[in-house]
Amino acid sequence: MTTASWTLRCSACDTPAPLERASLCGSCGQPLFARYAPVARHTPLADRWDMWRYAPFMPLLAGESPVTLGEGLTPLIDAPALAQAVGVRKLWIKDEAQNPTGSFKARGMSAAVTRARAAGVPGLVVPTAGNAGAALAAYAAAAEMKVRVIAPRTTPRPILDTIDAMGAELIRIDGHIGDAGKMALAYAAESGYFAISTLREPYRVEGMKTMGFELAEQLGWRVPDVVVYPTGGGEGTVGIWKALQELAAGGWIAADRVQPQYVVAQAAGCAPIARAFDAGADKAEPWVDPVTHASGLRVPSPLGDRLVLRIMRETGGFAATATEDAIREWTRVLATATGIDAAPEDGCALSVLRDGVTAGRIQRDAEVVVFNTGSGASYRA
Repeated sequence: MTTASWTLRCSACDTPAPLERASLCGSCGQPLFARYAPVARHTPLADRWDMWRYAPFMPLLAGESPVTLGEGLTPLIDAPALAQAVGVRKLWIKDEAQNPTGSFKARGMSAAVTRARAAGVPGLVVPTAGNAGAALAAYAAAAEMKVRVIAPRTTPRPILDTIDAMGAELIRIDGHIGDAGKMALAYAAESGYFAISTLREPYRVEGMKTMGFELAEQLGWRVPDVVVYPTGGGEGTVGIWKALQELAAGGWIAADRVQPQYVVAQAAGCAPIARAFDAGADKAEPWVDPVTHASGLRVPSPLGDRLVLRIMRETGGFAATATEDAIREWTRVLATATGIDAAPEDGCALSVLRDGVTAGRIQRDAEVVVFNTGSGASYRA
């Protein structure tokens, strides 16, 4: 057997777990994390131009080639007009729409499908509000693996068309992503397919963390004052936080400034994490009847709730919401101020940022990075 350079341990109780077909912790039911020995500063990064440039930090076996479509290394776009509009000194947009299939989900699926292929699973199944299903369909096609995608009928039509185009088995359901999640787990149990839901397996977040590596490198191996992330399941925020922890362990970034202030943006019609944060809770209760046109935020019971709440509190961050009208307006402002065709989730992030500045929760002299998680074109029929 080939010895891996990482182990899997519970993010909450530190119980070890097997590397392949790993799901939640068998002891406490919380998500698993891949753990690595510190990667020392000046360790050569991989000679390639995608997220696997950060291979020394990634779950790859010796000599293994990842399943890749060129994901990652997305631009960090300076947005001075937008900075003025929201009231901060400096604002960048990290444009994840430039990934394959038009969203940040490509990163997680590249890593997760790489590990699933190595495990020899008969197929993959995922519940999706849209972008995760499109990404999995693409990477499963690249890996020549079978895949079933279960999506609410309210998922934007262009995303469903992408899933169809990639040859995935697409199941449309009435209900929301939580209902799709239950169906995905049931199908995995009966078919032997591996369920690849957000944070239910440990490798999607390993792909997501490359956003943190890129952000630090693009800023000259330092971190911004604030990161604003539109949050449904939570794997983006968790991934960035995890990446910066790993960089600090190897001396890549200064030990006295490892993490930014994390701000979680949610839609007012589906805000389980924001509600839990305001209540001082350590976990989020399921949101009844989630409603928002920003489909990536329509996640009523996020598995990463405890981790995201902990990250915000550790970094002096907060969670807040935006109305549907505010999401639409700030999506429009973003497009006209920058030329970025952003998904409505980023309009939510900008609205929350502006409100945070107005309320004094974010300093006006701050350097802020807002993540645009997907393409606006994916939401237009």
